[in-house]
Amino acid sequence: MRQIRALRIAAVAAGIALMATGCGATGKSSTGSSSSGAAAGPITGLQIMVPNTPGGGYDTTARAAAKVLDDEKIANNTEVFNLAGAGGTVGLARVVNEKGNGDLAMLMGLGVVGASYTNKSESKLTETTPLARLIEEPGAIMVSKDSPYKSIDDLVKAWKADPGSISVGGGSSPGGPDHLLPMQLAGAVGIDATKVNYVAYDGGGDLLPAILGNKLGFAASGAGEYLQQIKSGEVRVLATSGEKRLEGVDAPTLKESNIDLVFTNWRGMVAPPGISEDDKKSLIAALEKMHESAGWKEALKTHSWTDAFITGDEFQKFLTDQDKRVADVLTKLGLA
Repeated sequence: MRQIRALRIAAVAAGIALMATGCGATGKSSTGSSSSGAAAGPITGLQIMVPNTPGGGYDTTARAAAKVLDDEKIANNTEVFNLAGAGGTVGLARVVNEKGNGDLAMLMGLGVVGASYTNKSESKLTETTPLARLIEEPGAIMVSKDSPYKSIDDLVKAWKADPGSISVGGGSSPGGPDHLLPMQLAGAVGIDATKVNYVAYDGGGDLLPAILGNKLGFAASGAGEYLQQIKSGEVRVLATSGEKRLEGVDAPTLKESNIDLVFTNWRGMVAPPGISEDDKKSLIAALEKMHESAGWKEALKTHSWTDAFITGDEFQKFLTDQDKRVADVLTKLGLA
């Protein structure tokens, strides 16, 4: 955890707001014999790396994907493991250094794009092999059940009175979605973003105890990571940031609350650079089958995720655009 005073972040938020991921196991059938590309049987030996701590959004998405891949017999014994650190850039470096490894994929999103620059990572997402963008989800403004804030209006009133006295927690580094949401919210309600007190945690799994322990004024993150605590009443959602209300979450949108802000995050999957064309085709084909399955549709519903599926070249263009816009804005502000 580290505390970060937002310096000139309103401009970062505004800039990034203009933006709306040898032969590997994927080339082997379930019997272990070599086969080619998308024609292969169930893929074997696939590992999905989560570049932050257990319990966060990346972790939840990766484990949901692995379960569907195995349940639908698209893959066998898919392994999910966590390699946290530096806003996801420790995991990013691992993926980039695993050149040609068709057994490995990484679950990632906007947070890793921003962290690759703010943490001055030598590894960049543009070096990876894009596989698929999977989902989008709105953010949520959340407090503990013991918080004095019962509504978004209560929070905004207190926040505007003394912005620096209310800490804002998020599960991403500067430039990531959990950081951008409260900074844009500050601007939308007339708060000077340079006075906002942002506390960064390395993923939603680390952020949750701080919310439950009432150690923050409020938190900004994806509601899907905390549905169990929301349903139990341990976490109170004051508002969500999408165009529409989240199904199963009894909270208004920011727009319903007369706050002119809509914000969504995205997550996808990439592989190491230099994997074979057969491995790339097999991985994308597996994700396409997963996307069409009843199991994945149920996962989208369960976690209140919005389907945002694109693959291959289309996802590569999306990633390149995201990377360039983040880099340009952060560089101009001296934050990259």
